[in-house]
Amino acid sequence: MLKKSLFQKPENRLETYEKIPVKGEQKQQGPEIPDNMFINCPSCRETLLSADVKENNGVCIKCGNHFKIGVRQRINMLLDEGSFVGMYGDMTSRNLIDFPGYDKKLEEATSKSGEKEAVICGTGKIKGSSAAIFFMNGDFMMGSMGTVVGEKITLIFEYAAANDLPVIGYTISGGARMQEGILSLMQMAKTSGAVMRHGEAGGLYIAVLTNPTTGGVTASFAMEGDIIISEPGALIGFAGPRVIEQTIRQKLPQGFQRAEFMVEKGFVDAIVERKEQREYLSKLLKLHSKEMLV
Repeated sequence: MLKKSLFQKPENRLETYEKIPVKGEQKQQGPEIPDNMFINCPSCRETLLSADVKENNGVCIKCGNHFKIGVRQRINMLLDEGSFVGMYGDMTSRNLIDFPGYDKKLEEATSKSGEKEAVICGTGKIKGSSAAIFFMNGDFMMGSMGTVVGEKITLIFEYAAANDLPVIGYTISGGARMQEGILSLMQMAKTSGAVMRHGEAGGLYIAVLTNPTTGGVTASFAMEGDIIISEPGALIGFAGPRVIEQTIRQKLPQGFQRAEFMVEKGFVDAIVERKEQREYLSKLLKLHSKEMLV
């Protein structure tokens, strides 16, 4: 009978030898690299230092791809230092229709984003020009629009109309918040009415679309600006490309629903890189100020 070890490779002690540590000698370890030290660019596939991307306002230093950035970083990047005054910050969503698991999702979104809702409203100055402003928060349930988001945006337009202020709105959203059912869809009409009343009062509204701006937000206030600008490469549309392709059974054109495509088709007025937005918006506010229009 053959032995089981007959065809096994004999042990090579030179290969299995391990150094016996000397007393008092410390084992050397390689340097620990933090998990968030590097970031991969989905556009050019380059591996970048996170610190370099952050210093460049969340833009790839190789190809110019615009990463998503936090809402507070955007506020600090755009507005004059110390000029932002938040409004309606205590408003929070509730589980109005007893949707299963919604309360937990709200808690998780608050913990993840550090904010109470998916939009921040207030007033501020851009190179000395005052404006009412709102920033949608992609870290809070992907910027989905529920009753509180709709109410806060409505209130900021009403405040701007009453105080003769222009409105600048930064949008990022996956659409209406399904956990609030028809109540979330009603915000489309409510916010659109507020935009209209602000315009009838002579107010300027500049919409700045960031990636992605989709669903009910696109079908309401995001596309109702007097001037609509976008960051490069932003996805803008009601339904996503995959949903449309599955519905019409056709392949969509290259770059369909991206900012560059939307400019070509006349839905967006201009594409403005993040580093240029402060200067660009400042010029627009000055050009449309009451002093310039007299």
